[in-house]
Amino acid sequence: MICSARQSLSPVHGSEVLLSQKRVFPSSRSSLLPPLRTQKSSRAVVSLSRPLHIVASVESFGPSPRREGKDLIKCEAYEADQSKPIEAGAGSEAAKKVKIGIYFATWWALNVVFNIYNKKVLNAFPYPWLTSTLSLACGSLMMLVSWVTRIAEAPKTDFEFWKTLFPVALAHTIGHVAATVSMSKVAVSFTHIIKSGEPAFSVLVSRFLLGETFPVPVYLSLLPIIGGCALAAVTELNFNMIGFMGAMISNLAFVFRNIFSKKGMSKSVSGMNYYACLSMLSLVILTPFAIAVEGPQMWAAGWQKALSDIGPHFVWWVVAQSVFYHLYNQVSYMSLDEISPLTFSIGNTMKRISVIVSSIIIFHTPVQPVNALGAAIAIFGTFLYSQSKQ
Repeated sequence: MICSARQSLSPVHGSEVLLSQKRVFPSSRSSLLPPLRTQKSSRAVVSLSRPLHIVASVESFGPSPRREGKDLIKCEAYEADQSKPIEAGAGSEAAKKVKIGIYFATWWALNVVFNIYNKKVLNAFPYPWLTSTLSLACGSLMMLVSWVTRIAEAPKTDFEFWKTLFPVALAHTIGHVAATVSMSKVAVSFTHIIKSGEPAFSVLVSRFLLGETFPVPVYLSLLPIIGGCALAAVTELNFNMIGFMGAMISNLAFVFRNIFSKKGMSKSVSGMNYYACLSMLSLVILTPFAIAVEGPQMWAAGWQKALSDIGPHFVWWVVAQSVFYHLYNQVSYMSLDEISPLTFSIGNTMKRISVIVSSIIIFHTPVQPVNALGAAIAIFGTFLYSQSKQ
């Protein structure tokens, strides 16, 4: 802006603006501009944390009459940074939620199929120790083949990795066998109703053994879970103590498995390979106990009876339950790679709704209204638990 008026203005530096009280003083007249009124006074400093832009506008040029009460030069200050920060992680966070959702849906569907075939096998071949061993053996073989054929990249492990994995494998073995024993004695729906109490075990173990504390609503949500499971157990038509205790032991063992897994999972070993190594180590632990408890003679006699009663497709039942057992656990560990142990327990419990409903429909399990009420209360408690954890 070109102006011949002499003004006593203080310079504007960075974060300082010098303001002054109004005072009119004479100035020489230009051939282009009318006399200017400007301001001058003692200094007052206003500190700003963001840079200022000074916008100056001349309201009139030439000999137009001056307006009373208005300066010809108008100065305005505004903040340079008016934009909101871009949330760079919003897209990646949404993609992660979608990925976890797909994992959960696949995990639940595979688990439903496994439970159906597992119960069919146990009804015809009531040897849960061998059935559990075959499941682990099938998964181990599948992963070994995938590593040899380079379908999946083999993990790089050392002695320290296997040492850390051992308590996880021990807990996994106990939980797996206990759940299979339970389903060999009682209905699938009853086993999973009792196993829906897993969040209660998770909170209690985390509180008393790991020293973690939770909000009061979390503890209150355990009341309907425990009460619902108890009501369902009392009103179960085909109640069996071995089946009940197997489900309870499985709850406790799987909570320890999830906690140890999250602590021991290495960034160099993916969730899929981690579960493959877990299956192999569990197979090594379980095999001698399965031989000691049941033995080859019992297996041979039971196998012949199952083939005579069911036919050759009984073999495909065994293959199906073994394959789907590995697949659903593999996907669950891929989920555990992304979430916390408690969130994993919540997903594991919500999965039981689909298992309970599908097993009742397929196996025509008789359910009393009070028994169904107990299951609903336990599941509702699990929902409250998941909400209080958010």
